[in-house]
Amino acid sequence: MLQGSQSWAFANSPVILSTGVVGGPFEAEGNLGRDFDHLFSNIWMYENSFENAQKKLMEEAAYTSLSKINKQPEDMQFVFAGDLINQMTATSFACRSLSIPYIGLFGACSTSMEGLALGSFIIDKGGADYILTGSASHNAAVEKQFRYPTEYGAQKPPTSQWTVTASGAAVVGKSGTGPKVTSATIGKVIDMGLTDPFNMGGAMAPAAADTIEAHFTDLDRDPSYYDYIVTGDLGSVGLPLMKELLQQRGLMVTDDQCIDCGLLIYNEDQQVQAGASGSGCSAAVVYGHLLNRMENKEINKMLVVATGALLSPLSYQQKESIPCIAHAVSIERGES
Repeated sequence: MLQGSQSWAFANSPVILSTGVVGGPFEAEGNLGRDFDHLFSNIWMYENSFENAQKKLMEEAAYTSLSKINKQPEDMQFVFAGDLINQMTATSFACRSLSIPYIGLFGACSTSMEGLALGSFIIDKGGADYILTGSASHNAAVEKQFRYPTEYGAQKPPTSQWTVTASGAAVVGKSGTGPKVTSATIGKVIDMGLTDPFNMGGAMAPAAADTIEAHFTDLDRDPSYYDYIVTGDLGSVGLPLMKELLQQRGLMVTDDQCIDCGLLIYNEDQQVQAGASGSGCSAAVVYGHLLNRMENKEINKMLVVATGALLSPLSYQQKESIPCIAHAVSIERGES
């Protein structure tokens, strides 16, 4: 089960049985609008606060994933989920209505793969028959916590990224039809001393490179094993930096092989600076667009490396640097 120093190989290959992906009006205008199950036409989502709107995103994604396989919340043994808002209140409040035994996770934007890795571990070891996992983010809720309220209209530098309004959830089971989770690598906290909260891609790239190197070392694999190495979300600043770091370590990844969720979701006409971010970004892109491509037999194997910046508004005000992390999960196409 334990491979090397920080990876798990899943002998029983847990299966992603279904997914639910929802987004907001801005995401509907992007490249991947057709890969969402539901798109809200209003950023408030009929709620009285942006935080409650994020809660609704998580609820909608969770119930959508359950409905696709005719399951109810009580059929799930556990839910592994979290988000970026203080104390993960949006996720916790969503799980209040789901009423599933809940393990709250905080990995910032790495939460999507943190949840999938831990949930798959529990399934693989016989600790559950079904688990639910996922994450959500809302632009107006997250931006006002970590940057500036959108109403303030602050100008952003070219290195900044746009928090997505989206959620992705998945039901993972011990058997069935669907993509298989074959391994996972749990990242270490990496801090290169960067302090700029408007350059998350640059801060997180070293953590992504460290986890990817550990994955290939632990599992004795070559990068050519995967069709894609998918990061989330390094953007246009962090992705080339990560590739350079990997090449310095002797891992010859190609430009076509490395793709980033933050660069996929929006189109060139949408002014998002260096790309997208947010804990809902990789969850929505992987559980929507990329798994759809896998179902269409366009992808056979991919390593999804979700990255997170582990800062808080308080740590930034106290002049701390930005520690980062990345968790990697190997997803392979199962029998159709």
